[in-house]
Amino acid sequence: MKIAYLYDCIYPYKIGGIERRVWELSRRLSKRGHEIHLIGMKFWEGNDTIEQEGVFLHGVCPVGTLYSEGKRTIWPSLSYGYHLLGSLLSEQFDLIDAQQFPYFHCFSAKSISVLKKTPLIITWHEVWGDYWYKYLGPLGWFGKTIEREVSHLSQNMVAVSSSTASNLQSIGYKGDITTIPNGIDYSHIDSIPPSAFISDVIFAGRLIREKNVNILINALNILCNQIPSIHVVVVGDGHEKDSLRQLVHDHRLNKYITFTGFLNNPDEVIALMKSSKVFVSPSTREGFGIASLEAMACGIPVVTVDHPQNAITELITPETGIITFSFPITISAAIQTCLQNRSRFKTPCQTKAKEYEWEHIVDKIERYYESVLQ
Repeated sequence: MKIAYLYDCIYPYKIGGIERRVWELSRRLSKRGHEIHLIGMKFWEGNDTIEQEGVFLHGVCPVGTLYSEGKRTIWPSLSYGYHLLGSLLSEQFDLIDAQQFPYFHCFSAKSISVLKKTPLIITWHEVWGDYWYKYLGPLGWFGKTIEREVSHLSQNMVAVSSSTASNLQSIGYKGDITTIPNGIDYSHIDSIPPSAFISDVIFAGRLIREKNVNILINALNILCNQIPSIHVVVVGDGHEKDSLRQLVHDHRLNKYITFTGFLNNPDEVIALMKSSKVFVSPSTREGFGIASLEAMACGIPVVTVDHPQNAITELITPETGIITFSFPITISAAIQTCLQNRSRFKTPCQTKAKEYEWEHIVDKIERYYESVLQ
């Protein structure tokens, strides 16, 4: 099969959950003999098209400024959607797999799909629905409308979690949805030694409002009185970094918490997980939760919060972690429980994580693509 993956950001030039999914699927499908083209913005110098691990990377337009005040800017997304047309016109693909975000390019993909009679798959990583009003204020109606329109562009829909599939139906999609989750490279994770930097609790992710790292900090304010030696490490960067540091200062928690900033090497994050005891994600908006799955592969339990848009809850059982309410007092209690019983979580966490080996996920996506082409 000759497959085009569409997403504006390309791994490893940008590192995020969508980028990693697209790259891991691409390079593994390439090894299975498929011709894979990853079409996004141009993050590199030199030729517009380069090859990495048998995957063709196409840069169709300059990157531009992707974020402003912690929010995605619209013009790079529009530019990508416009320039994508020429790239898709120049080649004939067997199928196109467009990641739903940042939406505008899906309309370009649809037009080429109709023109060239190429099946279009749209892969959904999150569905925002009414969250658009929180994100954009009064302009939220525009984001919500665009999202809903994208949901009508194809009958070939993939969701990365059951929660995302359910949320897609809630905005009006009536067709079938195939759930194909994200994955991990368990054997690679298993080979990484623990970091020399030891902690009790770890968070890894973007420092944005929806991740609710402030709740973790407030929970630490409770825990440090009960466990004076406790230490938390926060891995990541984002718009909320300064306000979170100020919160730590206000609570006089500096000696209890370390901010690492963004780590370019994902193996460093895994090493820090392996030298910690509990992974905490207070996020109320997760389409899947790769970091939580990686933490489980490291043998540590996950504490997360009960929220309809938090798909991490699908990974958690009483044997792999705790789902609790989004309050400092409940988060702190869950962390204490995990710390006191952490030895019983290790094997169940690793067993669960092994179910999401990338090779299993590639088997599923390959069979799905073949069914679409029948």
